[in-house]
Amino acid sequence: MTKTWFITGAGRGLGEAFAKAALARGDKVAATARHLSALQGLADAHGEALLPLNLDVTDRTAAFEAVAKAKDKFGRVDVVVNNAGYGLFGAVEEITDQELRDQLEVNLFGAFHVTQAALPMLRAEGGGHIVQISTIGGVAAFPNLGGYHASKWALEGLTEALAQEVAGFGIKVTLVEPGPYATDWAGSSAVHAAPKSEYAELRSGMAQQVSAMPAEFFGVAAAAGAALLKVVDSEAPPLRVFFGVMPTQLVPDLYRARVATWEQWKDLAVEAHGH
Repeated sequence: MTKTWFITGAGRGLGEAFAKAALARGDKVAATARHLSALQGLADAHGEALLPLNLDVTDRTAAFEAVAKAKDKFGRVDVVVNNAGYGLFGAVEEITDQELRDQLEVNLFGAFHVTQAALPMLRAEGGGHIVQISTIGGVAAFPNLGGYHASKWALEGLTEALAQEVAGFGIKVTLVEPGPYATDWAGSSAVHAAPKSEYAELRSGMAQQVSAMPAEFFGVAAAAGAALLKVVDSEAPPLRVFFGVMPTQLVPDLYRARVATWEQWKDLAVEAHGH
């Protein structure tokens, strides 16, 4: 049975790959972008199967209107993919209050607005699937990305609670946690805080690490699109799923280290209980 999708940030990168994968197999897609011109290629290739929508996800009213337009056009929406987002680069001391607020407005509140807009419709339909595009940076953290991590760790917590709240309505929820992909995420779509000289060495070291990474380290967006089809077609989709090789290699050791630290300090934890 064909599905109808609502995908934010579908003008490029992983969002475009998700839309292409769905459309290629005959599904219908309401695709949003901040500039409609970014969706022109999809529109030319897929005609009435695609509903291109101009949307800035930070505009709550516009988000609700876009979801309503998708339902009006296609009659229902089965899969909601909150993909719109960007990266904020800068040490915690470097990023400004406004830069952090802007990051949260897009990566957290944007997904929040669309999710709230979709939930009454999905409950009325008796099911559906909400997919939040998180990142390995939603469960791990790296220097120079604290603001970005703040937005994605918040999205992870919001979504884990959401999954428990809506399971009784038959609504499935998944956090997709990609590793690095060959997209423009760290390019023109990124925001960089004004640098402080104190962090120049840290920044230089990280840049050298990234430049040393071979091309095969970065995933292929089209493969992520095919993988998402398998997630949404699953009878029992996961709450969390990695996309790409890097998270599968890095995160297990990270979690083992966290558990070991908690265990190391367990006696203090018991002391803090006080009884």
